[in-house]
Amino acid sequence: MPIATIDPTDGRVQKTFDPLTDADIEERLARAVDGFAALRSASFDQRATWLRAAADILDAERDEIARTMTVEMGKTLVAAKAEVAKCAVACRYYAKHAQAFLADEPTDPAAVKARQAYVRYQPLGPVLAVMPWNFPLWQAMRFAAPALMAGNVGLLKHASNVPQTALFMEELFSRAGFPEGAFQTLLIGSDQVEAVLSDKRVVAATLTGSEGAGRSIASIAGRELKKTVLELGGSDPFVVLPSADVEKAAAVAVTARCQNNGQSCIAAKRFIVHTDVYDAFAAAFVDRMAALTVGDPMDEKTDVGPLATEQGRTDVEELVRNATDQGASVLCGGTAPDQPGWWYPPTVVADLTPDMRMYREEVFGPVAGLYRASSYEEAIAIANSTDFGLGSNVWTNDPAEQERAVNDLEAGAVFVNGMVTSYPELPFGGIKTSGYGRELSAQGIREFCNIKTVWVG
Repeated sequence: MPIATIDPTDGRVQKTFDPLTDADIEERLARAVDGFAALRSASFDQRATWLRAAADILDAERDEIARTMTVEMGKTLVAAKAEVAKCAVACRYYAKHAQAFLADEPTDPAAVKARQAYVRYQPLGPVLAVMPWNFPLWQAMRFAAPALMAGNVGLLKHASNVPQTALFMEELFSRAGFPEGAFQTLLIGSDQVEAVLSDKRVVAATLTGSEGAGRSIASIAGRELKKTVLELGGSDPFVVLPSADVEKAAAVAVTARCQNNGQSCIAAKRFIVHTDVYDAFAAAFVDRMAALTVGDPMDEKTDVGPLATEQGRTDVEELVRNATDQGASVLCGGTAPDQPGWWYPPTVVADLTPDMRMYREEVFGPVAGLYRASSYEEAIAIANSTDFGLGSNVWTNDPAEQERAVNDLEAGAVFVNGMVTSYPELPFGGIKTSGYGRELSAQGIREFCNIKTVWVG
């Protein structure tokens, strides 16, 4: 894929960029080493001052930054502005809490026959971050903010279709006052990633992306014995049980499925509804999905914009076609409009069976799979019948059932009577083929730290 801004509303190339040469990469790696030396020696107060300055820039320039994201990958301008604001919140959160998260943790010295014993968290060094296009600012920021506060430096290899957002990330931290080399963007192709990750100056990697990309990064890092954190795909279940508020569940379900034009790892994708409330939920859900406004993402009245890439739209079409060819029912949507750009309407597909690709694969677009379950046990079995395990939703007002579902759902997160989202205050990540490790909260900032045992006799 070329490194270029291509407007997904019409498929036109807006701007292209040349990938870095080997000499350019060498210069940036050397700069990262120097940046690490400077950043790790800075106090928490100084790092926090810089990170709060970055948050101030994000707030002041929110609209301009949001427009760049919308042009590059098609999310609605309303959603893009919210993404910028969320990044500012994350910066201030880590500026406030990082020192406490990384404070020395004492243990009972008598138990280990010492005068003093404690755990100290120390930064590792330059970390390669391979990031996707769907939340181009937020997903890079949820790595960058904790990493910089811990004293690590970042090397960002962003998706090739959001180069201007990627370059802004480097500019942001430079303008905020961080040392030169503390955070750099590498405009490189996928074929250049292995050489960067294999370089001895790069100590770890984090990736948000596809299962295939995760396996590739994990393989390289495993060979080089370097730490990785992987946040991969998801096919999140949205389970609705008889005691649920069905109308509220249906309303939230639409947002949960179509947020970011349906292109979110933690979007609800499989809607598993108990037979007692299936008809009521299906009617309300389909009506709301069909009523969404698809159009110009710059228009504040638009609910759903285009998909980010032509291949992404093709992938969605093929999954829906595979299901319908084998007997699935399309309750709304299901056909891409004949016009320039990478549009696909909000779609609900029912009567899915295990031999259909939609049953087991992630649909990365505004397409919902609707399943009927005859019991709690069947609903949970369908929810867990996937290789993914990122997020999950369950709707029930029965306290015992809530507790049971929290234990039974196989996922990195369970949201009860609400849609899955990410917060700086809560760890984020998955199990199974959705990856490993955690981002955000205290757990996230410690992922790229040396957890050092100190014993003093």
